[in-house]
Amino acid sequence: MSDHIELVNARKRTAPSSPSLPVASSNWAESAWKEEPAGISLSSSGRGYDEANSGNDRVTGSSLSLSELSIKDQKNFFLLAFLYLLQGIPVGLAFGSIPFLLKSKLSYGQVGIFTLASYPYSLKLLWSPIVDAIYHPKFGRRKSWIVPIQLVSSILLIWLGSAVEPLLEEPEINLARITFLFFMLVFLAATQDIAVDGWALTLLSHESLSYASTAQTIGLNTGYFLSFTVFLAFNSPEFANKYFRTLPLDTGLVSLSGYLIFWGWVYLLMTALVGVFKNEGRMKGTSGSILDVYKSMYKVVSLKNVQSFILVHILAKVGFQANEAVTNLKLLEKGFSKEDLALTVLIDFPFEIVFGYYAAKWSTGRQPLKPWMQGFMGRLMCAVLAMLVVHMFPKIQPGESIGLGYLLVVIFVHVLGSFMSTVQFVSINAFHTQIADPAFGGTYMTTLNTISNLGGQWPRIIVLYAVDYFTMATCKNDVAPFSCTTDAAKKMCTTKGGVCEVIVDGYYITNWICIIIGSLIFFGWIKQKMEHLQRLPISSWRIAS
Repeated sequence: MSDHIELVNARKRTAPSSPSLPVASSNWAESAWKEEPAGISLSSSGRGYDEANSGNDRVTGSSLSLSELSIKDQKNFFLLAFLYLLQGIPVGLAFGSIPFLLKSKLSYGQVGIFTLASYPYSLKLLWSPIVDAIYHPKFGRRKSWIVPIQLVSSILLIWLGSAVEPLLEEPEINLARITFLFFMLVFLAATQDIAVDGWALTLLSHESLSYASTAQTIGLNTGYFLSFTVFLAFNSPEFANKYFRTLPLDTGLVSLSGYLIFWGWVYLLMTALVGVFKNEGRMKGTSGSILDVYKSMYKVVSLKNVQSFILVHILAKVGFQANEAVTNLKLLEKGFSKEDLALTVLIDFPFEIVFGYYAAKWSTGRQPLKPWMQGFMGRLMCAVLAMLVVHMFPKIQPGESIGLGYLLVVIFVHVLGSFMSTVQFVSINAFHTQIADPAFGGTYMTTLNTISNLGGQWPRIIVLYAVDYFTMATCKNDVAPFSCTTDAAKKMCTTKGGVCEVIVDGYYITNWICIIIGSLIFFGWIKQKMEHLQRLPISSWRIAS
């Protein structure tokens, strides 16, 4: 679940004097790096490189504390944080909670189909120039997108709240519809994200710009944390019965339907407030035409070093995909309770804040990729440890506790994986910042971050299908035995009074394949290539004018 840390581990634009905080632990983490708005020079955001000295000197941001900001900047800071929080709500559901709710009724491969709903955050580079270039001048450059996008999102959330429960009762039949609806929610959130990123550069004064990343990190972190960790906990009947009730019930404290409707109305209220009462200031600088931005993207990806770096991004996350996509689902399948899983992630949250602080400090030297490479090896090690944890799952009867000792082991391995993921995230972000050409900063960063997101998305559906493919299970009953690999076959086996016995667990095979492939790629090519890339002069990453 450390990559779920990785949409929420939102890309930090915090100045060196204010280290970035990571987002709540989830396999989203790197999936949701926040990019500079397309066409905006990175140097204008308060963190980047001085164009006059060819990008060799780091520009530090404001050293003011939040309480020292002007009243206007403080108000705008909290506005930004809340806008980012709203983005985290649908994303936390799509990347975290819904896959867990679906797994109780679907196979791993079918859950893999639902992961397609998360792709807009990995593809928003394709339409970010449109958001940046088309707007209504009188209404406001960013409000022209934020207001209608939030309005549509609120309507969709309220409607989905009334329709989602029946859909989830038969998820196998409704899987395509469920995937499409959450795809649209994530698409709207990703589009809003582009506009809010751009607005952040003008809402805050120049000396307060470094707080744009702070608002971004706090907002996205909180929204994702609420929709994944907190929602799953309070939606779980077991969690509610164990910690809040004296008389057990078969429902949680919060239903998915009620949660969606509540946030739909919050979206609607925020849309009205922004649309009516918030005036948008003039945009600092210009992003050029849509065609100009697409041309800049083409120039970026035409650089030989960038092409090598892109290939690293596409291949780098294969090694730990099975661990981060399947391990927690496998624990639940074996009998690990949802309330214990919720507790595990809740405990992980404060550790993530500490990890983000120190990872930022380690990644500010002349070797920003050294922590990334160490984190890579650490995540491979965590994938091996995770298999041991699953293999050692205690034999318990339904309703029995797994014991404090085993729970502590799960928490330790989870926190260790989150640490390695955060180190990688912050390190690669520091390198992106270092190599971005100030003349095309926004385009450069958007290109690299979007491809990095995609590198964590494309293997996931393959990995989930592979788990089902390699799994062999037989239903032993009084009649003729049959295969019970799929969830439908397992239910049939239980109906006939049989026991579905797993002969070969595809989780272990898939995880070992990923670890071996990841190790071969890393030690055979990636490590040497990354060491070479970080030694290159800044001029090697620049676009010829």
